[in-house]
Amino acid sequence: MSESEQEGPRCGLVAVVGAPNAGKSTLVNALAGAKVTIVSPKPQTTRFRIRAVVMHRGAQIVLVDTPGIFAPRRRLDRAMVAAAWGGAQDADRTLLIVDARAGLTDAVRAIVERLAKDRRPIWLALNKVDLIEPPRLLPLAQELNALLSVEETFMISAEKARGLDRLLDRLAEAMPPGPYLFPEDELSDLPNRMLVAEIVREQILRQTHEEVPHHATVETENWQERKDGSVRVDCTVYVGRATQKAILIGDGGARIKAIGQSARRELEGLLDRRVHLFLNVKDRPGWDEERGRLRALGLEDEG
Repeated sequence: MSESEQEGPRCGLVAVVGAPNAGKSTLVNALAGAKVTIVSPKPQTTRFRIRAVVMHRGAQIVLVDTPGIFAPRRRLDRAMVAAAWGGAQDADRTLLIVDARAGLTDAVRAIVERLAKDRRPIWLALNKVDLIEPPRLLPLAQELNALLSVEETFMISAEKARGLDRLLDRLAEAMPPGPYLFPEDELSDLPNRMLVAEIVREQILRQTHEEVPHHATVETENWQERKDGSVRVDCTVYVGRATQKAILIGDGGARIKAIGQSARRELEGLLDRRVHLFLNVKDRPGWDEERGRLRALGLEDEG
């Protein structure tokens, strides 16, 4: 038994914040060792806080993956940004992820200015360091440290799992003494119904053009356990316009069928059981301004 385990349990919350596409979800998945949040090459993928539970050296590290912080326009956008800052305010540590290749963008500057007002300990992780020349890293780290009081700086590649061992070790050491918040074998507090909806939405992001992805939301309408151990899941995909519905369905239903097949295969791997997945597409203009729809996504309405 390690020294930290002999001292008793340690547990804390770590908010993973950053601009869209900084690699936050990829990092959370890599640290957790499993898929607990969707990953997409398109920005603004994560719409609500997802807690991934990581056990390391006797400490329970609860990672709060937040939506990318950006300039909000719609009610949905405002709710997503509020969720991101809410995640940071609740945490024992804030881990700022910056895309090292993109550098100090206007979006990163805006986040840094907001974090500078926060008294909670802030750590910096420069991500995607495998994609740029090493001489560029130190000046970027120095510039960010000059703008923000950072306790520790890490050079990582979430995609390649580089630098993550040191980050995990330091996070475990930094967690305050206290009882575990989740059972040790629990990976995430994301309910299965919501996981299904997110996996379907990930496939929409991957398989449709720019016109559709962020005007689509997915809700799990029905979850039915079957006697043979399989599960039937019915999901409704809501889009903003009839034209988007047509794009999503595709010729003869080909695209929605492909989305459903890919999502089903991934879900069967994640849930370790047969999944019968049925998708229905509806156009619902203005869904991203509806309070009830935002609450269904796990977001609080900011007015």
